[in-house]
Amino acid sequence: MKFILLFSLLAAMGLAGEPAISPPIGQLTTPGWGYEELRRFKAPEAGQGVAVDREFFYAINNHTIGKYRKATGERVAGWEGGAGGEIIHLNAGFVREGRIYGVHSNYPGVPMLSSLEFFDPATLQPVGSHSFGRMDGSFTWLDRAPATATGAAAGRWIACFVHYGNRAAEPNRDAAWTQIIAMDDDWRRTAGWALPAELIARFGGRGYSASGGAFGPGGFLYLTGHDNTELYVVTWPQAGSVMKWIATVPFSSEGQAFCWDAHEDGVLYSILKRTKEVIVGRVTRP
Repeated sequence: MKFILLFSLLAAMGLAGEPAISPPIGQLTTPGWGYEELRRFKAPEAGQGVAVDREFFYAINNHTIGKYRKATGERVAGWEGGAGGEIIHLNAGFVREGRIYGVHSNYPGVPMLSSLEFFDPATLQPVGSHSFGRMDGSFTWLDRAPATATGAAAGRWIACFVHYGNRAAEPNRDAAWTQIIAMDDDWRRTAGWALPAELIARFGGRGYSASGGAFGPGGFLYLTGHDNTELYVVTWPQAGSVMKWIATVPFSSEGQAFCWDAHEDGVLYSILKRTKEVIVGRVTRP
């Protein structure tokens, strides 16, 4: 019995082969993982997500983007798409190869429509768009998996298309229909996976799903829900179609989209929607 308990603890910490697959619903943190808040900045646009590059962070709301200096929080530029314009609901973003990638949907519209919008980080002006149109779900986040990513993700574009169990629900669908998909450089689907039922349940009872996702320390995929002050760490199955939930990390933000700082190891930029703040913190792992 002592050996079984010790092995279970080591597995949860990632020290005995594969980490524990599914933390129990009541568990708020997984041993060996941690989070430290470093600083906060006010940003009126911090309603949906945040992107970050070497010098600036970009607070993102439905149809607005604010550009801020990382060192001081000084606002240096902004973009406003306007209510009733073509940009309806920016869900998330990140900076790559000189462009801001903006994940966009028509939430809470039904049928669900999605697109990828590109912005110039220097001017914040739109510079391109790729329409997915009608997909199986609503586009909430996208990231390019590094070569060091775990499992089947390495080197691929990984995207999330969610379903809702609230006013944005499509007929006969709820959050359990959320899917993680891989895409090639022409944005064509090449593979897909489901989230475990216990993680969908953990997201909460208001009908939301995975609001944020990005690859971070250890090559793992990290997710957020819509309301919980938790990061969820997932990886790919060796067989089958259901991803594995391996850790839960309490942090300062209540869900929504986030972004890892590629220039500072383990540093995470997230938002607190109700106070319109961008929060900078550091995640540690076993």
